[in-house]
Amino acid sequence: MIPEDKERKGIHGAGRPRLRRMKRRPLLSLPERPCRPDGGGESGDIPKGKCGCRGAALRLLLPLLLILSACSEQPLPFPEAEQELVVLTYVGPLTYDMEGEGGTPVGFEHDLAQLFAAELGISARFVVVPRHEIRERLTRHEAHLAAGWFSPAPGKSFRYSAPFLFTSDVLARHEDALPLRDLAQLQGQTVVAQGSRQYRALRELQKQMPNLKARESRADTPLDLLADVASRKVEIALVDQALVSIGQNYYPALQTGLEVGKAEPIAWMFPADGDLRLYERAQEFIEKMRDDRALMILRDRYLGHLERLRPMDVVVFIERIETLLPKYRALFQQAQQETGIDWRLLAALSYQESHWNPLNTSPTGVRGIMMLTEYTADRMGVSNRLDPNESILAGARYVNILKSYIPESTPEPDRTWQALAAYNIGPGHFNAARRLAGRKGVNGDSWFEMKKILPLLARPEYYANLKSGRARGGEAVILVENVRLFYDILLRHQPAWTPLGSGDGGWKTEDGP
Repeated sequence: MIPEDKERKGIHGAGRPRLRRMKRRPLLSLPERPCRPDGGGESGDIPKGKCGCRGAALRLLLPLLLILSACSEQPLPFPEAEQELVVLTYVGPLTYDMEGEGGTPVGFEHDLAQLFAAELGISARFVVVPRHEIRERLTRHEAHLAAGWFSPAPGKSFRYSAPFLFTSDVLARHEDALPLRDLAQLQGQTVVAQGSRQYRALRELQKQMPNLKARESRADTPLDLLADVASRKVEIALVDQALVSIGQNYYPALQTGLEVGKAEPIAWMFPADGDLRLYERAQEFIEKMRDDRALMILRDRYLGHLERLRPMDVVVFIERIETLLPKYRALFQQAQQETGIDWRLLAALSYQESHWNPLNTSPTGVRGIMMLTEYTADRMGVSNRLDPNESILAGARYVNILKSYIPESTPEPDRTWQALAAYNIGPGHFNAARRLAGRKGVNGDSWFEMKKILPLLARPEYYANLKSGRARGGEAVILVENVRLFYDILLRHQPAWTPLGSGDGGWKTEDGP
């Protein structure tokens, strides 16, 4: 596992970590015993002039301290074999976050930096700090680069990589606020900027609207700023469009308005006097990523599923998290204990299948809170599909069986998404889709690619040549994408759960079994 330096303190908000400032240890520690003015010790038993007086020691050590301090702020050298790429970042849904019970680090920027380190043949170490500290720390050469959803800014302190994405900034408000139809309506308003890029855009607007008030956000993460907008602690915020798309699925009361400024590139940030060879390798890497569609796949992982639900669907789901989910949370957690699947993923799958209705029945005879077919229920030893105790555990076990059918060459999370697609259309149809992908020269290990192949199972020119016949593969894609979104929301609103008695000294949630 890639080592990380994480500066964390407790849990912030709904299961998200709060960062605290790193307490830097001194290069050398000195004894704390106080000295008398005459040089004697605290009790007078040390002869005059022979105590380890702090002032005398500092006078002797000062030249060494200055040398070490100067050396510590030299540019980091190119990371050779068995060394590591040091990356500064901060907590955010597109930069660095923790997912699932095991605390697996995820994020668009995190994954991209990992791929760059792998290209160099080394590992990556992520130094997670408060967002406002990144530029100062990079200037002090505490890392090779910073990955923080940055846009190139004026100045000579930093170099920026080639852009790997473009994004825009939009005004976010509460849904009950009057909509903004013209930027002139910002006269006299206070707008909170997500970061330095948004603040620069507001400063430009102030040239036309002197009464516009702009300030930078003090929130720990962009999602915390959006939470403040949703609770009306902040009236108007200027936020990255991609982050608003994510935030609207956590806070459906958000509404977006006008775009401000032009589309901006997203790039990595390097110290201006950093290693030139590393900077050039980064440029080559990003160009290669753009050419082989890897960036499209990465973008799809983090942003491709965000706009499939209507705002009202999200509102209803969040309401049912409070009203319905507590009845079944212990059962999902018991299923996690037996299968190792995050209980929140199982709950997301169940909600997509039945809206947590244990009596749900489809016209095709699929029944229960996990919508098991009669064949699957018999296979899993379920006597009553309408009993949520049996249905949830059987559904979780079946997901694991389906994952075992997916080739080991398929990485996570693609392997899980493919297993969920097989849960919907059956393993026979899904295996047929993988064979079809092979015949079309498509990478069957990639969920991004399989999303395009599965709908073909409903077209006669394809299913006529398949032993398994016709299947509604498009419905499987919709199921998986909705489950991904429900899972994201549950990760935000519900804490992870570890069974008591687990090897790591586990704990249980308040509502756990």
